[in-house]
Amino acid sequence: MDNIYISIIESLIFASDEPISGSEIVKAIKDIDGEDINISTKDIEDTVDQLNEKYNSTEISYHILRIANGFIHATKPEYAKYVGYLSSVKSKRRLSQAALETLAIIAYKQPITKPEIEQIRGVNSDYMLSTLLEKNLITIKGRSETVGRPLLYVTTEEFLKYFGLNKIEDLPKPREIEEIMKDEDFIEQKRKIMMSEIEGIIEDEVNATIKESGGDDDTIE
Repeated sequence: MDNIYISIIESLIFASDEPISGSEIVKAIKDIDGEDINISTKDIEDTVDQLNEKYNSTEISYHILRIANGFIHATKPEYAKYVGYLSSVKSKRRLSQAALETLAIIAYKQPITKPEIEQIRGVNSDYMLSTLLEKNLITIKGRSETVGRPLLYVTTEEFLKYFGLNKIEDLPKPREIEEIMKDEDFIEQKRKIMMSEIEGIIEDEVNATIKESGGDDDTIE
């Protein structure tokens, strides 16, 4: 494979906002340069490995990750907590503790029904399931063969993208989660995220109050 295609593959991955698959990269190249171009998804895989070796040797702060059956540029783990903090402060796409709890149950127990989720959580989960469905983090996959044939819920590819996973099997094991929960960096990061969420809730409530009182401004300086 010509060296020029290494740069082309790198640029396609870099320019993509979402994980781009090997087949999509091959299609893009052949649509531009012709079907007779000798390039395959195996070439894409090999090129990604080659690029990551180059990134590692030059101590660049990013690399290419395999996520949701595709490729995407991402910050290396040693810089993730800094970028993660910045994202947590700015991001408006928050999941509540209850939503994360429900999502974790589905991720580890899927496929799973609503009664089974509620049996584990001990509370009604209608709103949480609606929220997760709306965000496309879960989807309905058929019905259970149990009495009443309740709906079965599973996670989606959007779930993999949201949490930076390549496949569902990459979820941390329960023992690994316990170790993460005890990590001092994680505890500090969690504290900052919780403070950010509290500030966001206060901001939303203040903005709502201003609107109700007839104020013109809908933001808080």
